[in-house]
This record gives sequence, structure tokens and C-alpha cells, in this order.
Amino acid sequence: MTLWFREIKEGAVIKVKVVTKSSRPGIQGVDGDRLRIRLKSPPIEGKANRELVETLAKALKVPKGEIEIIKGIKGKEKEVFIPHLTREALEALA
Repeated sequence: MTLWFREIKEGAVIKVKVVTKSSRPGIQGVDGDRLRIRLKSPPIEGKANRELVETLAKALKVPKGEIEIIKGIKGKEKEVFIPHLTREALEALA
């Protein structure tokens, strides 16, 4: 069983751990029960959250407007909801 995401009727919820101010941005794979994503942006004025949404949108080929941070908006550990997402698309990230 994969712990870093869960499928729900409307799509999927991804558990994410972000590392901000990274010189090597991108999806780094699974770290424990979370998908680890490095971001260039600092955690100031929502910059890191915007970059997180952009990174996931690009990797999953979904519109940015469909991605919603539902938990941890001000923290490093977040939960992100993405509608209509399949298990296969998520497993390709890690």
C-alpha cells in the first residue's frame, strides 16, 4: 500500500514535504510517507506554494487551477487535492 497518496471518489490527495530555497528544484521521490519536492522559492508571501502548484501541474499535466493545497498552507508538510487523478499518474511521479 502506498502511503504518500490516497485515492478518493473525486480524485486524489497527495501528502507532500517541501524543501524551500533549494538549488536543485524538482520532485525528489518518496520520503517516508510523503512525496518530497524541492522548490527554488522561499516560503514568503505564498511563493513556495505557487511554485509547488506549478511543479505538480507540469509533472501531472493538469491545469494549475485544479490543484488545491488543503492542509499545511504555511508549513513544510502539506496535503494537496487534485481532481480526476489516477493511481497510475501518481505512481509515475515517484
